[in-house]
Amino acid sequence: MTATSTAEKLEDVHALMQRIGAAAKDAAHTLALAPTEAKNRALTEAARALRARADELIVANDRDMAAAEQKGLTGAMLDRLKLNRQRIDGMATGLEEIAALDDPVGGVMAAWDRPNGLHIERVRVPLGVIGVIYESRPNVTADAGGLCLKAGNAVILRGGSESFHSSTAILACMQEGLQRANLPEAAIQMVPTTDRAAVGEMLTMTDTIDVIVPRGGKSLVERVQKEARVPVFSHLEGICHTYVNAKSDPAMARDIVLNAKMRRTGICGATETLLIDRAAAKTHLPAIIDALADAGCEIRGDKKTQAMDDRVVPASDADWDTEYLDAVIAVKQVSGVDEAVEHVNLHGTEHTDAIVTDDAATAETFLNGVNSAIAIQNASTQFADGGEFGMGAEIGIATGKLHARGPVGVEQLTTFKYVVHGTGQTRP
Repeated sequence: MTATSTAEKLEDVHALMQRIGAAAKDAAHTLALAPTEAKNRALTEAARALRARADELIVANDRDMAAAEQKGLTGAMLDRLKLNRQRIDGMATGLEEIAALDDPVGGVMAAWDRPNGLHIERVRVPLGVIGVIYESRPNVTADAGGLCLKAGNAVILRGGSESFHSSTAILACMQEGLQRANLPEAAIQMVPTTDRAAVGEMLTMTDTIDVIVPRGGKSLVERVQKEARVPVFSHLEGICHTYVNAKSDPAMARDIVLNAKMRRTGICGATETLLIDRAAAKTHLPAIIDALADAGCEIRGDKKTQAMDDRVVPASDADWDTEYLDAVIAVKQVSGVDEAVEHVNLHGTEHTDAIVTDDAATAETFLNGVNSAIAIQNASTQFADGGEFGMGAEIGIATGKLHARGPVGVEQLTTFKYVVHGTGQTRP
């Protein structure tokens, strides 16, 4: 490609993104004032369209799956990409659950009166235009579109090339819902090119995009965090831990660890490191190792854990800092809850960490001590999900400490303004 043709190509992408951004900004003004009934109708009609067009979605997904297999994508990545009738119905159900949520827009968060008679309210309002950059999960098209719509935001979706056909088919269903509710189609748009220059454009569109949400691998999130001039909601990695305390039921510990690691290994809420009290090693660890090994999980352990079972291979220092997204787990024995908290805060990514214990004081020490966006007692880390939190879905998990943290749902996709009512007051 010549220098001239490269420049022309970049100019074309720039012009395309400017048009998309302008349309989204116009749509956002409409959505900010849209009645709850219209937004809910768009969501339920989109859910209906997803179910009615399931065959079309599967055909589109088959094209993506065939190309992904030819590229040699990992099993975890293929699982993220795969659509079937159950997952399509899950997307539709998620949209219906979002529709059933209270509308956050216009909600009064706080209200008070001043001595001079002014009445002040803090009121929820939409953020405006959300940019979502994601990789192989086509369901993000529906989840992000639905959540942004409910919160009164327009959204610009930039899916990965791996899911292009699947996401395009899902987008058509979302826009059908908008049409039936007489809302602007530009409220939910997808970048119609796989050119990576479009990502660079989104990261600098400060005039039209209010927040960027990246959902994908470490390299994508690192790029967004490094290059974005637009505010970002994101997490870099999901190095999640499950800590098994000595004061816990061995069967519960086994079941939770197995689910936390192996239910779906390719999601950010999967446990990557198991911490277990040395005092519980003999009573709890053999059954946990058996369950993991029988499920096909590779177990990498510290020296004490290796000595207990020949199936455990040595863990390196790098294993404590690795997000496997695969059937691999690192295991370390610790002296107690304080060492567990110290390990989590040193090696974790402030995503999701769990403790298995029957002791209330120990649970409180762990839950208060870890810096995690989500801290769990006696349940799987795989509950780190907006749908499981009753949010209908999530646009992502945020591990930052400003504005949004944990699953980003409809409330987190709003900001606020102050509305002040007076009776003629002037300031002296």
